[in-house]
Order: sequence, then C-alpha cells, then structure tokens
Amino acid sequence: MPLPFLTADRAFDTTDDVALPYEDRDHWRRPYRPGPWRVGVAALLLLLASYVLFAAVIIALTDSPSEAAAVLGVAVLVIVGALRLLRMGVWVSARGIRRVGFLITRTVSWDQVVAVRTAQQPVRWLGLPRTVQGQALTLVRKGQAPQDVPPLLTTHNADFLARGQAFDRAADAVEAWAAEYGRV
Repeated sequence: MPLPFLTADRAFDTTDDVALPYEDRDHWRRPYRPGPWRVGVAALLLLLASYVLFAAVIIALTDSPSEAAAVLGVAVLVIVGALRLLRMGVWVSARGIRRVGFLITRTVSWDQVVAVRTAQQPVRWLGLPRTVQGQALTLVRKGQAPQDVPPLLTTHNADFLARGQAFDRAADAVEAWAAEYGRV
C-alpha cells in the first residue's frame, strides 16, 4: 500500500509562500521564511536556555531562592533574545513595510515609499563589519537619501546566505507589495 505523504518521491509545492486569498492583508507578514543561520542560532540559544533553566531548578532545590531567581532571569533573557532573533526581518502589510531589528523596529507607510529596488552593492556578511559584494533590496523614502537607509534584505544576511533563489523570491515579493500598495 503506497503512502505518498510519507515518501520523498513527490514534488513539493512551492506555492506555500504565497499568501492565501482569504488571509487578511492588513496583518503583518514576513514574505519569506527565516534562514537556516537565524534558526540555527536561535535553536542553540534555546538549548542553552534549557540548561540554564535546569540549573535554576537545581539551585532552587539546593540553595537560596534569590540565586535561583537570578539564574531564572538569565534564562528568560536568553529565551527572549532567541525569540527576538527569530522575529527579525522585513514584514509587510497593506499599511506599510516594517524592518524589525534586534532592538529597534521601524515602520514606513506605503505613501512614504518612493521606490523599492534590488541593487548590486557591498553588503555586510551576517551583519558583521566585513563587507562583500552582493545584492541588496533597498528602500527609498520621501525626503531621505538612499545612502542613509540600511538595506531591507541582502544576499549575505542570516536569512539568505547561500540561498540566492530565496533572496530573489523575497525581493520580488516585497517589490510586489510595494507596487500593489505604494505609489511606486
């Protein structure tokens, strides 16, 4: 008895990245999936947090509750950091485009957007100071020079490193949102 849902013989559909027609376009959504680098680092942080939580339980059972609370606080900070790392990226909705960083979130309404374009330029490698040649999706706003705004997506960030096709699909999706809702 063949079980096609358990085999790797069938081709996977790539339409799961497309927004479903019944979904609300006013909700913020990421037009791409988080990359393996970002997910891997977050998984390692959550693994570290589980060890720290286990240590907090052991300290609470054997030592003072105040020390256990301090260790528990460290574990909560690591968990919040891992979740924030997974939340980072570019989000779009009918209201505008949102760039979520680790500490800062910036939202630009579509009426402030002049252009969203892909350009070949030096980009940061995994967010580090080292730059390499790559592609970047840039946002041009009214009243601001294009050089002053950091790129939305790059081919060498934690979501798209060694995933050129995924970058192209994500850049096309963001550009499509800008063409649909902005005056681009």
